[in-house]
Amino acid sequence: MKIKNFFSHFDLPEGVHFINCATRGPFSKAVVEAGITSIEQFTPFIHTIKPEDFFEGAWRVRELFGTLVKADKERIAIVPSVSYAMAIVARNLHRKPGLKVGQHVLLMEDEFPSDVYAWERVCQELSLETKTVPMPQGDVIGEEWNARFLEAINENTALVVVPHVHWQYGIRFDLEKISQRAKEKGALLVVDGTQSVGALDFDVERIQPDMLVSAAYKWLMGPYGMGLAYFGTFFDDGIPLEESWMARQDSHLFYKLTEYQPGYRSKAYRYNVGEHSHFIQMPMLEVALKEKLEWGCETIQAHCKDLWENPIRQLSEKGVRFEPDTLRAHHLVGVRLPHTTDTLQIQRALQQRKVIVAARGQGIRVSPHLYNTPEDMQALVDTLLEIL
Repeated sequence: MKIKNFFSHFDLPEGVHFINCATRGPFSKAVVEAGITSIEQFTPFIHTIKPEDFFEGAWRVRELFGTLVKADKERIAIVPSVSYAMAIVARNLHRKPGLKVGQHVLLMEDEFPSDVYAWERVCQELSLETKTVPMPQGDVIGEEWNARFLEAINENTALVVVPHVHWQYGIRFDLEKISQRAKEKGALLVVDGTQSVGALDFDVERIQPDMLVSAAYKWLMGPYGMGLAYFGTFFDDGIPLEESWMARQDSHLFYKLTEYQPGYRSKAYRYNVGEHSHFIQMPMLEVALKEKLEWGCETIQAHCKDLWENPIRQLSEKGVRFEPDTLRAHHLVGVRLPHTTDTLQIQRALQQRKVIVAARGQGIRVSPHLYNTPEDMQALVDTLLEIL
């Protein structure tokens, strides 16, 4: 499926080949307009703000995200970051049935730091360990890495932390099999969807994670400092990180706020970050989510697959390694270069040609979107072939 003239939806600079959505997704023109409108209207209409205005924007965003990942909107929380959502999991890990001293939190090697640092303190407090599944060596690693990870889930696994798509290499992990295995062994499942949700289909009903989180500023193409998280039934009676007044029952009744409420609003509402109304940024995220639903993940994957067809053929002839289609995403691809290659030097050389990618791990991370064209990808290939 080819998308024509999608560049017009964005105000990207001419002559720049931005193939780096995995670092920061650009705002569409509609998202920018929503932000400007919110700023322009805020002060002139500040006298018209009603109690429900503190809640309704977030409700709409939660519903949109719920639709995107096929989840109950009441199980969606507004969070400021992935690390915040991971901290909520850590805060509630002691509540897990059957938790025992010496059990472990299972991680991928070379995982993003926010998915790693969250467990150090809680493992010390609960006498748990962290266990890391190393990345295999070889030209094709996705199948073996998935198999190793599945094998590592056992009766001593308390918590499984896994990305949908690896943030450096674009390898896809079989979340359905991982979820099934985790449930068989009584482990909780936490998924970082930051590098997939919005560009690759995610089905909460099918995968059944205990928690799913996605930062808003990458593939959701929303504002920085915002994110969305799904919390399953394990967290229904859990402990939030903060005691926000908005999380309590009847918090929308401003005239009763000093009639302090012992009960929280239902399901995931207690995990919303304080002051989550975000009067300027929330309308931007709302528009961004509507666009993702309109564009569709299938469209994004199909367009990116088309973009990669010639580059993969040309680069493979020069010894560059790629995972098979079935083991990686199309929107985020780790171009794994020879071990002797200076990846930072490659990134700088590309940047001089106005080809914007990211040096990550053993190669460079290339992450196109609907606004990218075959010309963008050819500029990448030409520079790499010249260097290699």
